[in-house]
Amino acid sequence: MTGTLPPDMTAIAVRAPGGPEMLEPRRLPMPVPGAGEVLIKVAAAGVNRGDMVQRQGHYPPPPGAPDTPGLEVAGEVVALGAGVARWRPGDRVCALVAGGGYAEYCLAHASHTLPQPKGLSAVEAASMPETVMTVWTNVFDAGRLQAGETLLVHGGASGIGTTAIQMARALGARVFATAGSVEKCATCEKLGADRAINYRTQDFVAAVNAFTDGHGVDVILDMVGGDYIERNLAAAAPLGRIVWIAFLKGSRAEINLAPMMLKRLTLTGSTLRGRRIEEKAAIASAVEARIWPLIEAGQVKPVIEATFPLADAAKAHVLMEAGTHTGKIILTA
Repeated sequence: MTGTLPPDMTAIAVRAPGGPEMLEPRRLPMPVPGAGEVLIKVAAAGVNRGDMVQRQGHYPPPPGAPDTPGLEVAGEVVALGAGVARWRPGDRVCALVAGGGYAEYCLAHASHTLPQPKGLSAVEAASMPETVMTVWTNVFDAGRLQAGETLLVHGGASGIGTTAIQMARALGARVFATAGSVEKCATCEKLGADRAINYRTQDFVAAVNAFTDGHGVDVILDMVGGDYIERNLAAAAPLGRIVWIAFLKGSRAEINLAPMMLKRLTLTGSTLRGRRIEEKAAIASAVEARIWPLIEAGQVKPVIEATFPLADAAKAHVLMEAGTHTGKIILTA
């Protein structure tokens, strides 16, 4: 440890699996960084759908991770574990964490920690690590999106969606997005989507095929599932890649796989939280090299819907569950 820290801290606990009311502040012992870890005094923490699923009892933290929700934080390094060379106490950083973000202090692996982007506040920086790394590993690693190709982003007004639109556009792709209102579609287009499709009033398959003269899209990022699973096959271009990161409408569907064979499609998906330290370190390194300069140049900007004090984490989850937000929801410590 470096400096004098209190013996305990406030963190948000899940009293029992259930609704947002199950989130409550508790006093917990101060975390102590192990080898390769840093302790961050949290200024802000991102709220993600994975936190909501964990609260419901369906997404337990990986072995060794704290039970406290929270997958991304921004703040100040206050203590170092053995072997940490890059960071020093006082550094302003943001980090991807496997849990523990909804707290006054949070441990992060040094290799999953990035400098707070120049020009961004801590609140804005806290919206970036989990979201940007999720988009990178799914759209650009698994999805292999290249400049000149086309991307369809479902949930375009979500935190993931607003980030994916901007990253893909900044790296030279054409982008289409789906969203559930005229206002959200307008936001997607303002952020760089060539066209946004209101899924409540339009068939996204027909719209995409019209926009691409019947060719379809090269990469689809889907967090919806359900009946979208088969419809994505119809919207994909030959040699297209469909990547799932969530299943808001369910992970089961009866589908005709013939289009996958005829178009030679790749169907894949992933989660980020449980990956090995080395895998997440490689993703963080790629993001710092490729995306951090775009953020600092203003080509990829955080979209923040609302902030809540840490003690009001339950209110933040109520807003997330309502589905009316655009961009990210942030807790401030």
